[in-house]
Amino acid sequence: MLGGRIPLLASVLLAAAGGLLLRAAFPGPAVWVLAFPAIAIALVALRGRRLGAALLVGLVFGAAFWFPHIGWASRFLGVLPWAALATLMSLWMGAGAMLITLAYRWLPRVVPGRVGRLVLLPAVVAGLWILREGVSSIWPYGGFSWGRVAFSQSDSPFQSLFSWLGSSGLSFLMVLLVAAAIEIVLDPAGRRALRGAVVTAVALAVLIVPTFPTTPDGTLRVGAVQGDTKAGYFDPPENVGDNLLGQARATEPVFDQNVDVVVWPEGASDVDPLRNGWAARIWDLVSAEADAPIVGGTITHRGDEYFNTSLLWKDGEAADHYDKKHPVPFGEYIPDRAFWRPFAPDLIDLVQREYTPGTTDTVMDVGKAVAGFAICFDIVDDAIMRQSVDDGAQVILAQTNNADFGEDTDESVQQLAIAQVRALELGRSVVNISTVGTSAVVLPDGTVTHRLPTYEPGVIVDDVPLRTGTTPAVAVGLQLEWFLALGGLLLLAASGIRSRLDRRARL
Repeated sequence: MLGGRIPLLASVLLAAAGGLLLRAAFPGPAVWVLAFPAIAIALVALRGRRLGAALLVGLVFGAAFWFPHIGWASRFLGVLPWAALATLMSLWMGAGAMLITLAYRWLPRVVPGRVGRLVLLPAVVAGLWILREGVSSIWPYGGFSWGRVAFSQSDSPFQSLFSWLGSSGLSFLMVLLVAAAIEIVLDPAGRRALRGAVVTAVALAVLIVPTFPTTPDGTLRVGAVQGDTKAGYFDPPENVGDNLLGQARATEPVFDQNVDVVVWPEGASDVDPLRNGWAARIWDLVSAEADAPIVGGTITHRGDEYFNTSLLWKDGEAADHYDKKHPVPFGEYIPDRAFWRPFAPDLIDLVQREYTPGTTDTVMDVGKAVAGFAICFDIVDDAIMRQSVDDGAQVILAQTNNADFGEDTDESVQQLAIAQVRALELGRSVVNISTVGTSAVVLPDGTVTHRLPTYEPGVIVDDVPLRTGTTPAVAVGLQLEWFLALGGLLLLAASGIRSRLDRRARL
């Protein structure tokens, strides 16, 4: 029965179904509306649960979502790292589920009445949901924010809200609306139709909110090149330099297009032109033929440190560079290697080169514009994205290498969806250029254009809109996220203390 605690077995089965529904809301299925019933199923399954049962329900919901959602991770280092990451993220969901079930237990006791149940309780539940999303996005080892529920809405009617609320703000709103709708359905006092109409009206009202308008500031004619080279970590080219030559050949259609900048993906050059004269001559030749600077990815080596770097190459030299700030743990470096190696020495030893997190600023002046940079998983780091706008970025160049994740997985389309979210949040165009796809241009309103076929060489030549100005999502996004998350946690703690004091007073 929905009004009370449903049997634990039914809750576990519901949680599994809810996790699978949430997975289907994201690309590739990308049925965005399924995120809402998925959230509803998770919340209903948590009502009236004890902490141990809530942990189980959260784990099942998380596992049903995370294992298929990031199945592509098994293509990189194998089954064990994929399972470890999916399990960790499921544990986070289990921890969040325990907090939410406490909210359902304590809030109605200490704030009785419809206001507490229909307004305060949904707000606390939504705050706790984004608290879990926020903490798991930054810890441990930089976190992993790939599965935020808001990321399922990149192509939905809610997408304009990214520019106002940011990803966490939209996650909060989604959970708030669902939690309020559940309380209305379960309200035994009648007038459900009226209250349901209010929630529906609020949902419809936010749908007509326009994207926040940043200020047009001309265009940048970009030639972005998808080389379709053998750029995989475990599938390298047969000969050193093959990737650079393949990328250069794929650039030839750009030569007569009068572009302002040529953009190559992460890992475009398998030879560092800063240390190899032959590679430097190839970069020079391509830049001269295109009559434009190149922004391209390579691995640089300074002292004893390696960096995943994007070079700005013009006039025969690297005029500037950006080093990837968020190397992937257990992929691009092994954190606490001595601790983890005994658990899986063969796997840990596969990753020999340790990339150092970059300390450069997030932008480069590429000639006719200031461009912000995101190399691969940098795109999911809120702080990097906001900083690029603060540093003056008029456009975002998102360079990535998806070659390790296979042609038949959803990793690259999930990443493109996040690029859409970033375009909306920042009010900037995003040029998402990959070694093998999915490459495309995303306009500041979230529209995807010039999408290239995957695993084929191709070029994008486009006059990309430049923008200035700051969206509310950038200006107050972090503060809003932690205000809502910590507000929910503090209200939960206060209600727990009050509930315990009331219980003692009755004894």
